[in-house]
Amino acid sequence: MFKKLTLAAFVALGLAGGAHAAGGEAHVEDFKFSFEGPFGTWDQNQLQRGLKVYTEVCSACHGLRYVPIRDLEALGYTEEQVIAYAATLEVYDDELEDFRPAKPTDHFPANTAVGAPDLSMMAKARAGFHGPYGLGINQLFKGMGGPEYIASLLVGYTGEEKVEAGATLYENTAFPGGWISMGPPLYGEDVDYDDGHANDLHHIAADVSAFLMWTAEPKMMQRKQAGFAGVFFLVVLSVLLYLVNKRIWAPIKRKPLA
Repeated sequence: MFKKLTLAAFVALGLAGGAHAAGGEAHVEDFKFSFEGPFGTWDQNQLQRGLKVYTEVCSACHGLRYVPIRDLEALGYTEEQVIAYAATLEVYDDELEDFRPAKPTDHFPANTAVGAPDLSMMAKARAGFHGPYGLGINQLFKGMGGPEYIASLLVGYTGEEKVEAGATLYENTAFPGGWISMGPPLYGEDVDYDDGHANDLHHIAADVSAFLMWTAEPKMMQRKQAGFAGVFFLVVLSVLLYLVNKRIWAPIKRKPLA
């Protein structure tokens, strides 16, 4: 039985490797994010910079319809700042049958005007692509996941273009197959940061990718804390069970055999 399972696993790996080679190799850079690993935490300054990049660049084509605007307080903004930011957005009101300024209780507006995907869950949706060949090894040992893919995609344009079936495609080293229909959204120095942080292409891509990871996993830190608490109680329980077991069976084990 074990031999059959082992053989099946090797066959699956071979097929996956062949499929990967056929689809073209994509290069994903291992960005260093503060939230990676069991002890990682959000960098609020980076998340605020990422929100700025999304607002000034990405929101022109992409929406965040699953993210409540009031959640921005978790990024370090005050209630007044969140209200002021919400007022800069417009949402469609079914009762008014018209657009109105957004409120903190609203979600970010959706944006499907050019058929661009919503970015709310993009980082989470792309978290399982890594390998080798989709096996998740890089994600396990290097912490690579959806944010790395997004950042690598943003910096992966080579400048080469081609036209197929009337559509312009752009060469990208991170996109599977090597060509993507989305033009380069970032070029470096696209935004000016209030904190004076570097705004070259690499840093901007990392900032907006971190922000998109937060939109997909806003409760990540709470889950980590719950995990730590669970592991702690399991360790304590294991120690107690060991001591109880030793106390119950010790007298019996010391009895001589008849």
